[in-house]
Amino acid sequence: MPLSPYRVVNRLLAARGMQPQYVIGLDSATQELEAIARYLTGKDLPAGGPVPRFAAQLADALGCLPDRWRASIVTTLGWLDASAPKVLERVQAETLAEWAVNLYPQRQYPAVMIGSSNGAASHLCAALGMPWLPQTLLVCTRHSGDKDDPKQVMEWAKDRVQRLLDKNPDLSVYQMHDPNQDRLKVGRVAYFRLKRRRLGATYRQFLKQNLMPGGTLFLVECNYSWPATQVSDRHFFQVGGKGGIHRAEYIEGSPRVADFLRRQGSEHRHWHSPPANGDWPEAEWGFEPALRDDVMAFAEEHGLNVQRIVFDDPQALSPLVADLYRWWYDQRGIPSDRLLVESFTYLQPWWSLRLGLVPYWTVFNDQTSLDLLRRDLKASRPYNDIFLTLFSNGLNSLGIASIDQWRSQILALAQRRGQFLGVNERRYPRDNASIIRHYLDLKQLPGKNPLPEPLTLHQLEMFLAERGDRYAVDWLP
Repeated sequence: MPLSPYRVVNRLLAARGMQPQYVIGLDSATQELEAIARYLTGKDLPAGGPVPRFAAQLADALGCLPDRWRASIVTTLGWLDASAPKVLERVQAETLAEWAVNLYPQRQYPAVMIGSSNGAASHLCAALGMPWLPQTLLVCTRHSGDKDDPKQVMEWAKDRVQRLLDKNPDLSVYQMHDPNQDRLKVGRVAYFRLKRRRLGATYRQFLKQNLMPGGTLFLVECNYSWPATQVSDRHFFQVGGKGGIHRAEYIEGSPRVADFLRRQGSEHRHWHSPPANGDWPEAEWGFEPALRDDVMAFAEEHGLNVQRIVFDDPQALSPLVADLYRWWYDQRGIPSDRLLVESFTYLQPWWSLRLGLVPYWTVFNDQTSLDLLRRDLKASRPYNDIFLTLFSNGLNSLGIASIDQWRSQILALAQRRGQFLGVNERRYPRDNASIIRHYLDLKQLPGKNPLPEPLTLHQLEMFLAERGDRYAVDWLP
């Protein structure tokens, strides 16, 4: 059957390393992919387009509007960024893969990473000079409905998702509806995270051409799970996501959920979630284990090594990577006392190494992320400087950590200077410009260094032999 013009356009875009029209750009996986790819080409990941200061001023102007107007604009922009529902029938797994691999310089690498999205993993890739092939990518479609009635969204999507799956046997669909943290958009936008179950032809070809003989495949397996509804064999529907409230509250409700909905002007006092029939890989961060067997078989067939990186919480890899950078900086004889705390999609591996900053990635702006960061900082050697970015999701969602908490519990731990980067403290979490200003502020920090040669796999082994058992991360063959 000949390809439709729409599919042809997306195949051509992907072949040139340009994002397919139906892939969402401002997403954890997309930002990680582009940050690593740009680092490997010797570039940073800019924010705000060709004129970032002007874009930041526009975003600041949006933040000055009354909350109701600003929320309406954010909702509309999310709707415009999404695709028409019929796009689900046009998604092609290999087009997604072609785009990913064509972002990278085509050369020989000693190692390649595959698997779960994870901000800390982006810094591990930068340190080792290796690409990352994502298992999960996000597609959003337009859909108008009651944001507090997830059942309706699931029913609307059933047949559409099944047609996507029928045409893409290598994919599973983890549909996600978060009426708390994504509240400004879920009434007009449906979220579909596509997880790869097999390598597929494009990933296989990239590995054959670009991985050195006898090289290593790092398989990132985040075992974080979430109660969800299995709609069909490869379609899962998840209400809520990792954050500061308990997963059961999304299904069973609670007094604070009722109060939140009342304050949001909703006619509901709990979310009408379909009953969960099991715990499944969490849509955004969890690893779909079907991919592991295919990676293992490919590695055995081609004489490659496999190093599994296994952990239960997405943020568990962050303290390990931070300590690896400190160890590496100490080995190189440069200061290792300045920390950069990244938030969600705000990933800057190029600037971390250019400025000699130790990166620590937090999952989100919620209380759980803050608590894990505080615990890890208190267990580590003190930092003289702590620079902190904060993702702004547009509203005071349940579980969010306040600006005062970030200041008093994190920045106060700095021995010399604790400083927000790109954060308007009065407007947070309605700080629309933070996505751009964190980048502009980061570029102004002093202490620029030449980019280093990559860590070797032997150096990584040395670090893990010395202190690898300190972390909630298993390194398995």
